[in-house]
Formats: sequence, structure tokens, C-alpha cells
Amino acid sequence: MSETAKPPTGASYEAGLAAADTRVADFKPSRRGPLDHLQHALHANPTLVPVLVLLVGVAVFGMLVGGRFFNAFTLTLILQQVTIVGIVGVAQTLIILTAGIDLSVGAIMVLSSVIMGQLAFHHGVPAPLALGAGLCVGMICGAINGALVAFVRLPPFIVTLGTWFVFEATNFIYSANETIRAQDVSANAPLLQFLGTSFKIGGAVLTYGAVFMVLLVLIFWYVLNHTAWGRHVYAIGDDEDAARLSGIRTGRTLFGVYVTAGCICALAGWAIIGRLGSVSPTSGYEANIQSITAVVIGGTSLFGGRGSVLGTLIGALIVGVFAMGLRIWGTDPQWTRLTVGALIVLAVAADQWIRKVSA
Repeated sequence: MSETAKPPTGASYEAGLAAADTRVADFKPSRRGPLDHLQHALHANPTLVPVLVLLVGVAVFGMLVGGRFFNAFTLTLILQQVTIVGIVGVAQTLIILTAGIDLSVGAIMVLSSVIMGQLAFHHGVPAPLALGAGLCVGMICGAINGALVAFVRLPPFIVTLGTWFVFEATNFIYSANETIRAQDVSANAPLLQFLGTSFKIGGAVLTYGAVFMVLLVLIFWYVLNHTAWGRHVYAIGDDEDAARLSGIRTGRTLFGVYVTAGCICALAGWAIIGRLGSVSPTSGYEANIQSITAVVIGGTSLFGGRGSVLGTLIGALIVGVFAMGLRIWGTDPQWTRLTVGALIVLAVAADQWIRKVSA
């Protein structure tokens, strides 16, 4: 029988082991290029992209039209014009953060405003009670959407597509397609026009509606970033199953998101009465599309779990800046729609690229 082989020894063998250990332990981090750093920065700060687009837009139109664009009146006029979209955009942001979408936000807004106006003008209800009734209607509409999505487990797109038509038809049936004139609203319920009241600060002209929009954005920025409910909203949008397994009551949270969104849409209904002065059942018919546009351009992911209401406000301002700048420049209005459409495509493409970043 052969003797058992002994392991090799000696200085040369030990030197070989040391070299091998060095080779195994020598893990060099992979180098990242400028695009990788940019991708990670944008992933960590999704609002950065719309901020850059807004700054570029302001700079470009400032050079193209000069002083006609860079004055306090024009810049605050942009803020006034995006008030309704900004308020409805807050509601849409909450829904999209949960990986849903709400096509009925505009219909809820208009139905709530019609309820307020009809109760105050035709039924003699005091303006505060009429306003409260409109808010309740908005919450009920949101609760219907929320119950079907959160508990019946129907797709948000289909649910809100259906309720969009239901709420819109209810609006026309109840109002008989009647517009309540501004002077009638002013005589019977001036409170309903309050958010349209303007005031001056130097050369700037602001409305209480614009101030209300900014305050609403700041409130929900805090709620989403500094409360447990806000963290639950992001967790559901990121991975609903994982959120449920971690102990989050996803059904109740989703239901609350839709009810809150309905209430915000009713507040937008109050704001649109102030903006127009009158109560019109045909107003704000594009609010659902405009709010989605502001949310997407503002950097909120359509896949949920990432975004900010601040980004939505910036997205609304981007659309307002381009619309105002092109109008002052004297271009055809269709160029505004073309530009906004291109921005939507670019925003979605950027979101897809940013989401590929490694965790």
C-alpha cells in the first residue's frame, strides 16, 4: 500500500498561498461613470428633473420674450392659472403613489361645485353648509372609488373610468345643465367665490386660491414624508403584498387615500367657483388629464411608490410656464399641446431609466 500523501510545505508554497489570498480578497469596486452617478442622484431625488426643466423653461422664455415674461404680474398669473390643476394634482398624486390612477377627479370636482352652487342659490342653504355639503359629496365619491378598489379589488383604471361617467351624468342630471351666473353667486353665496379673491403684493397679483394650493401642497408633503400614514402610502405603491405582510392594513389605507382624494377634489370645486365666478356643470372637463400630466411631468412614477406632491406642483408650473411663454411669443396654441405631449413622453422615459438603478 502506498503511503498517504503529505501536503506540500516550504517557503515557496506559503508564498503561493499568500498570493492566492491576496487575489481572492482583492475586491475592487466597479467604477461608475457620470451617467451612473446622475442615475443614482435622480433616483434619490425624483423632484430634481422637473426642477431642472422648470428652470430651463423660465430661462429660455426669459431670453425669447424678455421683460414681458420676467415681471411679477406674468409670473404670478402663471401661479393663478395652475391653481385648479395643482389642487387636483395633489389628489391624483396620492392615488398614483399607490400604483393606481383616478380618471374621475375632474368629475368629482365639478359635481361638488354644482352641489355647492345649487344648494346655495336654488335651495337657500347658507354658504358654509353648502360648502360642507359639497365636501361631503366629494368624500362620498372618493369612498365609492376606494371601496371598489380596496375591498372589491377591481382595477383602479376601470373603476374610475366607470365612475367618471357616473359622476359626470349625475352632475348634468342634477343641474339640468344650468350655469349659475357670477352675479347670482356673489349675491347669494359670496363665500363660494372667496378663493378667487385677488390681492396685490407690490407688482404681483395673487389669489387666495393660489395661496391655498401652495399650503395644501406643503401640508401633504409633510403628511407623506413625516407620518406613518404617508409611509404606508409609499409602501403600498412600492409593493402592496410586501406591505401587507409587514403588517400594514393595505385595504384601509387605500380606502383612506381615495376618500382623501375625493375631499381634495371637492376643495378644487370650491376653487374653480372662485376662479370662474360662476358655477358651471361643463367646467374643468380636462382636469383629469391635466392632473395626470402635472403628476407625470413632476416626476411621480406611474408604477407607484416614488414621487412627491412638490414635484406635482412643479409639473403644473412647467405646463403653465410653457403655455404662457409660447402665448407671449405669439405661437399657435397647438404648439403648447405638442410641447406638453413631448414632455410627458420624456418624463415617462426618464422614469423608466431612473427605475433601472441598482438598489
